[in-house]
Amino acid sequence: MRGTKLLAAGAVAALALTACGTSTPAQKEGEQFTYWSMWKETEPQAKVIKAAIEKFQKDTGVKVTVEWQGRDVKTKIGPAIAANKAPDLMDQGADSIYTSLASSGQAADLSSVYDMEVPGEGKKVSDVLPAKYIDALPKDPEGVSKYVVPYELVSAAYYYNGADPDLATLPATWDEFVKLCDTLKAKGKACVASDGDNAWTNELLLDYLIVRDNGNGALGKAVNDKTGAAWDQPGLKESLKRVEDFVKAGYILKGYDASKYPAQQTNWAQGKAAFHLDGSWVPSEAQANLASGFKVKAMPVPATKGGNTEADLVMFGFAVPKKAKNPEPAKKFMAYFLKKDVLSGISTEAKNITPRADIPAPEELADVQKMLTDNPARIILDNAPGDYMDKVFTPAFNDLWLGKATADQFVAKIKEAQVSYWKTAG
Repeated sequence: MRGTKLLAAGAVAALALTACGTSTPAQKEGEQFTYWSMWKETEPQAKVIKAAIEKFQKDTGVKVTVEWQGRDVKTKIGPAIAANKAPDLMDQGADSIYTSLASSGQAADLSSVYDMEVPGEGKKVSDVLPAKYIDALPKDPEGVSKYVVPYELVSAAYYYNGADPDLATLPATWDEFVKLCDTLKAKGKACVASDGDNAWTNELLLDYLIVRDNGNGALGKAVNDKTGAAWDQPGLKESLKRVEDFVKAGYILKGYDASKYPAQQTNWAQGKAAFHLDGSWVPSEAQANLASGFKVKAMPVPATKGGNTEADLVMFGFAVPKKAKNPEPAKKFMAYFLKKDVLSGISTEAKNITPRADIPAPEELADVQKMLTDNPARIILDNAPGDYMDKVFTPAFNDLWLGKATADQFVAKIKEAQVSYWKTAG
């Protein structure tokens, strides 16, 4: 899985199994709901969800019809709502749910789900889902942020080989990180690996440095400034200068400017660079290419003098369209899926992190889970609009990252593009 730019849609298949045995006291005769999933049926997450659906149907008698729509669910949901054919339940990245549903007031308020008991645990949903994750989400037009019930978390970190003696002492600050890169360079070893065409991943460094230097929300404020003048702020320029200096210092594995993903990620896995900044899918993606004895570990982008330690966050979870015809049984399923013995499959089978702190992450993601648990959470790239990133931010950043522009030239380019973008976007 690769962040919010995940693979294209998979085949659609239906699962509509009728439960055996008696229904629970709360069961209404003929209760059912439809569910459109972002996963392809063969993906690990789909297998976990399918097993949960089968058990839920058996335990409750509720009939579930699921279509494994794949990533296209985010583009199909709008037309389905317009045609009054919306599913009762869907899942996607929280950023996509906000863009396709919540931002226009089309997502149901799921506060009632957070007040439900997780079946058999004597705890409410709100007791097992840390509030900081939901609080990080942008609010819909009615001021609601509980339009998603998350079941999987993704974050970005520097991945490294815990068995590498050169990395026995990790840097706690950005200045220490730069010094370590100098030391590695002197030994003929690249500090970081980066695929030049993997813009979203590369941008995460600037994203982190802006929040480290300026605090959470600083990037979002700059993005939403229709004049572009916010990019002239000294704090933002300081973050940009850090990136410029990092590129000029030659810390990035040579050839990155012409590389195609996953070439440099593979080189990192083979020990040709010390660090690789990417999402928490990296251990799974790189597993087949890891050098013998490679022990995948992770550390955060170090703090700068600003002292901010937020962990970047992408959530995948459930949402209910306001026009859903059968929202109540869909809500019951959400609470059911958060049962520890059910949700644990996201960790043990899908090899990802869940929002429940009492479900251990896979060993290779234990460091990332600790970062999320121990630090404030914030949405990656401050939930900047996807078309803004494509048209405005990424072209300017690519020039900076590939050594074609200075920090000042980045500012000039992004300001011009941003003014044009907001004139068109309104």
